[in-house]
Amino acid sequence: MKRILPVLMCLFTQATFAQNVDELIQKYADALGGLDNIKKIETCKMTGTGTQQGITFPVTLQIINGKAMRLDVEVMGQKIINCYNNGTGWKQNPFEGIESPTEVVDDELAELKSQTYLANPLIDYKERGNTVELAGTENINGTDASKIILTDAATGKKTTYYLDAQTSMPIKTVSTRDINGMEMEVETFSDDLKDINGLKFFMSRSQKIDGQEILSIKFDKVELNVPIDESIFKM
Repeated sequence: MKRILPVLMCLFTQATFAQNVDELIQKYADALGGLDNIKKIETCKMTGTGTQQGITFPVTLQIINGKAMRLDVEVMGQKIINCYNNGTGWKQNPFEGIESPTEVVDDELAELKSQTYLANPLIDYKERGNTVELAGTENINGTDASKIILTDAATGKKTTYYLDAQTSMPIKTVSTRDINGMEMEVETFSDDLKDINGLKFFMSRSQKIDGQEILSIKFDKVELNVPIDESIFKM
C-alpha cells in the first residue's frame, strides 16, 4: 500500500497537469479563431515590410496550408528566398554566398516544413507529434504569463511560449537559433492583432537578442484562399 499510493498520486498529478496545459492551449487556439477553422484555410498570402539594421525591405509570404511555403525578401536589389514544397526545400541567399536555388536538408528542411502550417506548432502540437510541458508562471513586463515549453518532434528543438494569463494570447516566444555559426537565444514578440475572415493574425512581429531588436516585420495585407501558382515552389 505504501508503494501503491505514491504511484497513484503521481498518475493523478500527471493527468491533472496534462489537462491544465491542454486547457491553456485550447484557449489560445480559440482566441485565434479555432484550430479547425484555421485548418480549413487552403492558401494564405501576406505582404509587408521588414526592417533590419536600419534597412527596410519588402516581404512576401505565400503558403499552401500544410503543403508548401515561399518567403521572398529583397534587400539592396538582392533576392533572398526560402521555399518548401511537399517534402523538399530550397533557398537562395546571395548574402550567404548562395547565388542560385540550393536544396536544404535535415533541421533546416524541418523548419521550413513547419512554416507551411497556418496553425502554429503549439496549438497543433498533438497532430505534429510535438510534446509540451507546463513550466509554471512568470511575470513578463508586469503581466502574469503561463510558461509552456514545446519540443519539436522533428528536430528536438525547444520553444518556450509565454501566454497571457488573462487573454491566453502569446506575450513572447523564446527559442535558440544558429546565427552566423553561433547558438543564440532569440525572443519573438507579436503585436497588432487583426481579424481576417473571423481568424486572428498578428500583423507585427519583432525579434530581439539580449534585449536588442535584430529584426521587425510589419504586414499590411493578409489574403486568405487566394489563387497561388504552385510552380513558384519548384526549385
